[in-house]
Amino acid sequence: MPQEPQTSPGSLVGEEYEVEVGPVAHGGHCVARTEAGRVLFVRHTLPGERVVARVTHGDETSRFLRADAVEILDASKDRVPAPCPYAGPGRCGGCDWQHAKPGAQRRLKGEVIAEQLQHLAGLTPEQAGWDGTVAPAPGDKLPAGEVPAWRTRVQYAIDADGRAGLRRHRSHEVEPIEHCMIAAEGVSELGIEQRDWRGMESVEAIAASGSGDRQVVLTPRPGARLPLVELDRPVSVLRVDERDGGVHRVHGRAFVRERADDHTWRVGNGGFWQVHPKAADTLVEAVMQGLLPRKGDTALDLYCGVGLFAGALADRVGDKGAVLGIEVTKRAVEDARHNLKDFDRVRIEQGKVEQVLPRTGITETDLIVLDPPRAGAGKQTVARLCTLGARRIAYVACDPAALARDLGYFREGGYRVRVMRAFDLFPMTHHVECVAILEPVDKRR
Repeated sequence: MPQEPQTSPGSLVGEEYEVEVGPVAHGGHCVARTEAGRVLFVRHTLPGERVVARVTHGDETSRFLRADAVEILDASKDRVPAPCPYAGPGRCGGCDWQHAKPGAQRRLKGEVIAEQLQHLAGLTPEQAGWDGTVAPAPGDKLPAGEVPAWRTRVQYAIDADGRAGLRRHRSHEVEPIEHCMIAAEGVSELGIEQRDWRGMESVEAIAASGSGDRQVVLTPRPGARLPLVELDRPVSVLRVDERDGGVHRVHGRAFVRERADDHTWRVGNGGFWQVHPKAADTLVEAVMQGLLPRKGDTALDLYCGVGLFAGALADRVGDKGAVLGIEVTKRAVEDARHNLKDFDRVRIEQGKVEQVLPRTGITETDLIVLDPPRAGAGKQTVARLCTLGARRIAYVACDPAALARDLGYFREGGYRVRVMRAFDLFPMTHHVECVAILEPVDKRR
């Protein structure tokens, strides 16, 4: 059972308020106010509901309080019973919207995007070239109550008794589970939840899309030995060194093979790849449709990972074109160079974008793709990109707030959003992926 939250002097944890729930906010919760005007960010509710909200974090000095809806007094028409037995107040923190119809989940994500665009970039949906919709991934448009099994990578936390589970919301506590409903079939087949993982801090299970590759990444607790565990499928095993965070091969391959854009991509040592099996193709299609690369174009792929967009660009700019990819992670750079070794027109450089790009001496380019981490690219990097005269820029974003901030910086640098699309590549969660295509305000540049 969930443990009671720890309280401190002046703490309001455990206090309950009957509230009318207002709009959705960034992060998987909705905004409400107590009768005294105190702001609550409430999970497990929906806009327009009347609920009893129990405080989970905050005290008398807090600017706002975090709370869970523990009783629904007046339910939204978009509410459904959560299909997952581990969803709900004090339980698994992995999903935010199990209690909402699939269409409602996408509308909520769209409302968050619109609010962030207006608040941080001063853009209406129309000014961003966005129709306000969030599109489901192919195959994910299911009836209410059905859950798409989409997550090809699941990081299980391990409790002191060796049971696999997922962490509770904003907590280090583990919710032991027997099955994760959003885990892809290939992950579930490994049977991670049925094994004893005593001595492990976490176990990541990976089921590559487009190949039969399966991988397990073990993170031991300090001083613990690796367990002798027989899994239900052939699998490669990696180990995270608790001293330096390095990832080392224990058994099988040190990589998995993913499939996207008619190519096979090596992704090594638990490296980054889109978690939804349809995400890579969906994003490549959106980026290439927006950029419209021409033969002979020069292009930059920033934060290029294992080279997905660089490869897509190389295919389309032809032998007379050129593509430069920049990526900070050493292993990802090695994978990108391996994946793109047949393209003489592609070069991959290692380092931070803001440091490597000035050293390249590049003063102009035709196209830019950037897929920065959750924090975004930032003002300095965006300002430099605006000086390169790119005909079009594709910005791939997993965080609406960071995207909106950076779009504001692009406006300052003389670029406008031509078109934007949003995709629900993380069903049941508050996460959403966006692709914005920018062009110079002055087309003569």
